[in-house]
Amino acid sequence: MSFLPVAANDLPNSLNSANSGSKSPIWAGIMPGIVLVAMITSVAYSARNLSGLTLFSPMILAVVTGMIYSNVLGTPAHAKAGIALAQRRLLRFAIVLLGFQLTLGQVAGIGLGGVGIVAATLGATFLFTVTLGRLIGVDAKLAQLIAAGTSICGASAIVATNIVTDARDEDVTYAVAAITLFGTVAMLGFPLLTPFFGLNQHAFGLWAGASIHEVAQVIGAGFQNGTLAGETATVAKLTRVAMLAPMVIALGLMARRGSDDASPAKPPMPWFVLAFVAVVALNSSVAIPAQVHSAIALAAQVMLTMGLAAMGLQADISELRSRGLRPLMLAFSAFLFIACFSLVLVKFA
Repeated sequence: MSFLPVAANDLPNSLNSANSGSKSPIWAGIMPGIVLVAMITSVAYSARNLSGLTLFSPMILAVVTGMIYSNVLGTPAHAKAGIALAQRRLLRFAIVLLGFQLTLGQVAGIGLGGVGIVAATLGATFLFTVTLGRLIGVDAKLAQLIAAGTSICGASAIVATNIVTDARDEDVTYAVAAITLFGTVAMLGFPLLTPFFGLNQHAFGLWAGASIHEVAQVIGAGFQNGTLAGETATVAKLTRVAMLAPMVIALGLMARRGSDDASPAKPPMPWFVLAFVAVVALNSSVAIPAQVHSAIALAAQVMLTMGLAAMGLQADISELRSRGLRPLMLAFSAFLFIACFSLVLVKFA
């Protein structure tokens, strides 16, 4: 799989045969798709301010809006090159920028035991989900996407994992939708369960950070139980985000080992994984002003939203329906597993 978003021979013929007087024929072909993706992204950010939609991140609303647009109006052929760029290159760069949200000092803040709980929960959940997916007949690539989204960091992990798994766009969209559904259930339900489990703020924050899917969902759940719970949940969740890099490396090695292709082996990981690690190291060693951090975080969210809007524009609802209920059952089972497994570790480890 090429890591370039669009190969020259994949562009519309009109681009390759563009008038030599045109200064930038490639960008002329890419701009319609970028504009369309930007419009979908703007709608998603605006819709989030509506009553009843504030619980959902712009990324999720962008996927849904893109799907509605493409399946009702259709995606213009001349926009496909720009959509491809947003879906691939923008997403990867956004994941790199996520490294600015984490420092090694923050990871140390939850202690060695907390890091152990997060790592054990991530590994066990991923293996459980992939194994159960195989047993109940879910496509292996889709099962890996659901496993990554549940065990690591929601939509961002699904996108990163798909760089290696190379699943269909409909699989990515299905996985994002399922992870969003059960992550929202966790965000609303976990704070209500705290009194029954006798968790203090630190314990609840660790549980939420180790088990809830999206970063925004973790923050939403954590701070409902107090400041300490919210801060602990955020750090635990960002520790899971940091484990995205070794997980993608492992999947890349597995894919290379299992390939029957006689051609030279593909690299076990794409460039953005190394860049993500480098950014975390930089953020840990250099004092970056808070205003710059805020700007980078906003840029990362906007680019992630644009990338997921592009995925929505490429998703076919009929293809999603053809997957049936088994992938949804898998996502629900993974949700229950990560919630129970992490709770047991927090209570008794």
